[in-house]
Amino acid sequence: MAAVRDPEATKARIFEAAVAEFARHGIAGARIDRIASGAKANKQLIYAYYGNKAELFTQVLGRCMVDLAGAVPVDPDDVEGWVDQLLDYHAAHPELLRLLFWEGIEYGTAELPDEPARQAHYARKVAALRDGQDRGVITDAIPAGDLLILLTALTNWMAAVPQMRRILAGAEDTDRERLRASIKEAARRLFAR
Repeated sequence: MAAVRDPEATKARIFEAAVAEFARHGIAGARIDRIASGAKANKQLIYAYYGNKAELFTQVLGRCMVDLAGAVPVDPDDVEGWVDQLLDYHAAHPELLRLLFWEGIEYGTAELPDEPARQAHYARKVAALRDGQDRGVITDAIPAGDLLILLTALTNWMAAVPQMRRILAGAEDTDRERLRASIKEAARRLFAR
């Protein structure tokens, strides 16, 4: 009896294998052979479903960014809760920050393949902060886009460079909780009206 093909399941396996491969090796170091092997799929299916390696990376990172946006919406009314959600999300999904770092290494300041879509994505986040500024909930002394960059830097660095977190703040759970509280305090002060 022939096996029943399930294109959606195959696409999902390819996607998951690609996330792992790109997070581990970046765009240049990733190998379609390893993605195919990890997904138990034919290399030709990867090209048919996702295009070339660079296009696959763009789709992988794009979907990871959409997942983050859906899981952790910008909330100028609850900066501390927002920080908690970001820290928890990145602790559970460390591959996202790795993908972003690889993208930065590979593209530098060159335009990204999906930059217009990415700009639209971030424009909505900046608009949410600007709305908070207009309502007087958060400071308007710093432009909304700059506030987003600063909060992102505060929350992401701990997950992006865990070795530095350990060296500077300690390795115990109590050290991580103290650092989390410090990040929340810094965000509260940064956003204070």
